[in-house]
Amino acid sequence: MAVTEAARTEVLGGGTAAAADTTGGTVAAGRAAQELGLKRGEFELAVHLGIVRTTAEQAGGTPRVGREEIHRLRSEDGFPDALRERVRTVGTAEGARLLGSSPVRFTRLARAGCITPVTFCLNRYRAVVWLYLAQEVLGFAARAPQLLAGKSPVWMRARLDAGTDWRARIWRAQRIERLLSRTEDPWRRAAVLAGALDPVQLADVVDDPCERAHLAKVRPEPVFGPPGSVVARETVAQLMQADDPDEILWRRINLIMELDGARASRQAPRPETTIAPFPLPTPIPSPSPLSVLSPCSIPHPGCLPDSVCEGALRGGGRLGTAAGEDR
Repeated sequence: MAVTEAARTEVLGGGTAAAADTTGGTVAAGRAAQELGLKRGEFELAVHLGIVRTTAEQAGGTPRVGREEIHRLRSEDGFPDALRERVRTVGTAEGARLLGSSPVRFTRLARAGCITPVTFCLNRYRAVVWLYLAQEVLGFAARAPQLLAGKSPVWMRARLDAGTDWRARIWRAQRIERLLSRTEDPWRRAAVLAGALDPVQLADVVDDPCERAHLAKVRPEPVFGPPGSVVARETVAQLMQADDPDEILWRRINLIMELDGARASRQAPRPETTIAPFPLPTPIPSPSPLSVLSPCSIPHPGCLPDSVCEGALRGGGRLGTAAGEDR
């Protein structure tokens, strides 16, 4: 069974309770999807593309959809078929059928960057299978019929002969732009751009570990959070990282510019460092002549058994643990 990018461990609607939740003039995502006639994946894609507008979610909560937004979409011509058609996705075989070309030709066009994937799924072998909006595929067929058959242009052959695959790069660029459009906070915007660099590149641009930690903390997630499965999350993280030298350079420059604005607005928070007072040593009284002449057989505050002192030097025992905590 395919694992979609928006895979979840639970049903989007959350059951009957979610369907009945309509507080504050808004409804939960499951109820909104039901009223709009959309499946879970279709609804999440509609929100991601901005077709369905959500309200600002509360801290720790999920986005909600206003009643007015549902009414607006339901009153559009051709509802609900027209709405479902706007989020209908196709793979290579169906996309080739829409173009009237072969799947090989469709793949070449996609690899060359002519057709942009909007999402992906993972097949049984955990390989990425790109999906495309059906409307965009039809739009491309109308705009560039000369590319659907015959000899490919020189620029397209040059890209393909060089082994270039633009699908992940263009998907990444559109995803970054959509995440940026949802926030005006400079640190969150910088965090979006930071997600396109691998840890080595990021550390080279942002050498302050406190700033890197803050970027990781405030990095915006997709509207409904990261994909549910570990494999899907790892795949998204890998696909989000720029892998071409010119793209890496472009992302580095954009991150530096965004960081300048973020630093000018406010500094990244730093952990409060509190230094515990070093305990004063317990004064040892001067030995009496009697203690010098004969060993002490009765313990007192100024007399430590040898075993305790050795334990302290080895870091064991009660004294050793206390010393370790002081450090």
